[in-house]
Amino acid sequence: MATDAVKQFTFTWEGMDKNGRRVKGEMNGTSVSLINATLRRQGVNPLKVRKKAKPLFQKSAKKIVTKDIAIFSRQLATMMASGVPLVQSIDIAGRGHSNANMQELLMTIKGDVEAGGTLTEALAKHPLHFNELYVNLIGAGEQSGNLEHMLNEIADYQEKTEALKSKIKSALFYPTAVIVVAAIIVTILMIFVIPQFQELFSGFGADLPALTQMVVNMSNFFVAKWYIMFGAIGAIIFGILQAKKRSLKFAHFLDRASLKLPVIGDILEKSAIARFSRTLSTMFAAGTPLVEAMESVAGACGNILFYDATMKMRDEVATGTQLQTAMKDSELFPNMVIQMVAIGEESGSVDHMLGKVADWYEQEVDDAVEALTSLLEPIIMAFLGVVIGGLVIAMYLPIFKMGQVV
Repeated sequence: MATDAVKQFTFTWEGMDKNGRRVKGEMNGTSVSLINATLRRQGVNPLKVRKKAKPLFQKSAKKIVTKDIAIFSRQLATMMASGVPLVQSIDIAGRGHSNANMQELLMTIKGDVEAGGTLTEALAKHPLHFNELYVNLIGAGEQSGNLEHMLNEIADYQEKTEALKSKIKSALFYPTAVIVVAAIIVTILMIFVIPQFQELFSGFGADLPALTQMVVNMSNFFVAKWYIMFGAIGAIIFGILQAKKRSLKFAHFLDRASLKLPVIGDILEKSAIARFSRTLSTMFAAGTPLVEAMESVAGACGNILFYDATMKMRDEVATGTQLQTAMKDSELFPNMVIQMVAIGEESGSVDHMLGKVADWYEQEVDDAVEALTSLLEPIIMAFLGVVIGGLVIAMYLPIFKMGQVV
């Protein structure tokens, strides 16, 4: 496995092909001699091979996200359907990408394919960006000779999955952002503004109203202990994230608790069912055996409860149990989903039925997110009014009281 750690470089080359024409290009490799040997195997007589110099001003290098992979899948599917060869399609997609890291990744894949490897083998070398599901589907497409169709299926699957994730994120982002902004405003008022009023009130020579005194006491606590409070909040968040990564029991607890949250839990449950159905439908359509497909499906659910249930279902199916029975035993899937799978098993169209289930639940998530957003807007406005307005009223109560005395 030592060769996996050897650093690769990009080389530019020029040479003569079998017809005596001058050709040139780029290739990834560890040394000039390796590039020369690879070119000769491809029927090219190398004349000049040089390590490519890094540009003085590189394109911005951003983290490769799932959306980048989805766009690449759609580009590759479109170009191959138009008759563009695989290597040239990868080259066009790579050179046209604005993300330098994605560009480097695609150029590496292109070099592996040019060296005689399959696309499946090239993608499998990058499990961080191309998961087992992606690689298995590409492998099925190459084996069946229908790679273009499979790339379109993958692109459709990724686009629908990303759309589902973005809807859930949008439902959670708005209230989170408002609460964070409100917390910042309250902190500024407590630390910088209220102490100024406190100095003003100290010259009144009278007792402050109860609400005002409470706010002043809170301000004094903020000023004295703000670093401890924010440190504790940061430590708690960091601790929860680390505990979820390191403790399977804690991850189970969080995922189970998240499904029981009002409104949000229903959205998360429906999205998990939608991802389960969409992934299994895509795997079935690719001709992947059910038992082999279940592991990839488990990882795509996004919830550890559904992951464990799917792995248990895989074991039951491997012993001859019907999928509908295994789903019923898990007690996680609604009766409608189980009945749709049962009809699919009887008619031999499980992939079609699961696709319908995925469409239904994706629409349910969309509707639930819209309803949640419309519900949260007045609640958040009322929350901000009570918190910020309460602080303002507390600060002006002594002034109003003094005005009445005068």
